[in-house]
Amino acid sequence: MPVTPKLQPSQTQDSRKESPKVPWFERFIALVALGNLSLVLFDMTYVTSRDFYFRQLPVLTQIYDPFKGIKPHRDTQKYLETLAELKNQVVQTGLSSPQVAAKLEEINTLSANTIDEDPFRLASKSGTLEKIKDRMRDRTPNPQQSAKQSFKTFWSQEYLNKKGWQQEITWFDAKIKPLIATNYYRTIGENGEFTDNFWQIDLPFIAIFAIEFLARTYFISRRHRSVSWRAAMLWRWYDIFLFLPFWRLLRVLPVTIRIHQAKMPDLQPIRTQISRGFVANFAQELTEVVVIQLINQMQQSITTGELARQLFKSQKQRYLDINNINEIEAIATHLVQITVYKVLPQLQPDLEALLRYNIELFLKQSPLYQGWKQVPGLGNLPAQLAEQLVAELSKLVTLGPQDAYEAFKIASEDPVGTKLSSQLVQHFGQALGAELQQQQTWQEIQLLLCDFLEEFKINYIQRLSEEDFEKILEQAKQLQRIAPR
Repeated sequence: MPVTPKLQPSQTQDSRKESPKVPWFERFIALVALGNLSLVLFDMTYVTSRDFYFRQLPVLTQIYDPFKGIKPHRDTQKYLETLAELKNQVVQTGLSSPQVAAKLEEINTLSANTIDEDPFRLASKSGTLEKIKDRMRDRTPNPQQSAKQSFKTFWSQEYLNKKGWQQEITWFDAKIKPLIATNYYRTIGENGEFTDNFWQIDLPFIAIFAIEFLARTYFISRRHRSVSWRAAMLWRWYDIFLFLPFWRLLRVLPVTIRIHQAKMPDLQPIRTQISRGFVANFAQELTEVVVIQLINQMQQSITTGELARQLFKSQKQRYLDINNINEIEAIATHLVQITVYKVLPQLQPDLEALLRYNIELFLKQSPLYQGWKQVPGLGNLPAQLAEQLVAELSKLVTLGPQDAYEAFKIASEDPVGTKLSSQLVQHFGQALGAELQQQQTWQEIQLLLCDFLEEFKINYIQRLSEEDFEKILEQAKQLQRIAPR
């Protein structure tokens, strides 16, 4: 059987650090805030969604209508009551009775008044009335007649006897009556606005969030002695939206933060994706703008000669110097001193070997050496001369430029010469790196570089704000058009 590897104590601790346990109180408050936000969104969309609630959840509308000041409209309610009386009268006396004829006349009058006065207008439901009128015209034999005439035709004993009372009243109850029933009247308060008593539902939540905010910020100030209670409130500024009686939609911010903190669920992956998308959208354009600004500054400095003057400080115009030192010159001087006094002495054996080999090779290629070689006792002459020339480097200058060039050219094509040159370069790099890593040397270079960067920042970077940003954006767009896709 495979053995499940046991986690080491350090791994267990790391996993606990990655998934810290969230206190139950944090989860509870997060759930309360989420519930409150859901109620806020429900309240904000209730009026526009009331028709759906009225048809699917009539009990909900009966409970919540009073909070929005919604009441049945008197005219449409009267219409529905008259319709119910008509149905009862037909059952009692029959469709052809004078009592039914009177009720039909009454409901015709109500239909005409509904079309003229539009009781749906106050609830912003005039479209519902238009839908009723269109359906009535389509139902009657002559669709081209007016809506009033269509109602008059429909609510007549002749039409109902011909089409069938039960069939027509069933159609009316299915297609017209629900539309009429959705109409309502909404009361208006003393401030001239529609009645809205959502504050009665929201008040307990506001009290909970306000108390929790005060307690939480108080404990934060107690835990961090250097933080005042007011500063602790600023730490949790986003929680203020939870108990503001206005701008309730802004509660999305604290609710989202609390859900993330309570890990219900953990929103870090979503946050990461949003951040990446946000950065990706403007990173390229931002980079182009910054680079163009820097290039513009450098071009201007080079064109005017300011860059050379400032680097070598031949003139001091509009350049702030923080230490009265030319850092570039000081760094170059420092490197030269290190190379001459500390690095080159360590390379003396390699230099002597390379020079000795080059001189010997040069002498062996000379026709004079071939003549001396035939003379007894002069066979070691090249080596002796090489030793003397290496000891007296100044005598190497007596060689003509063309002769010296040819000698080094021959040496470079020779494997031994190439090996000695590579060895010299390698040792030079090692010696120079070792000297630069000396603490005192590196500290001096570090200080000079820091001073130079500070001066550069003061004299160049801060000037970027003086550039015309709109002009730079236009340059970036031009570059994008010119660059190949």
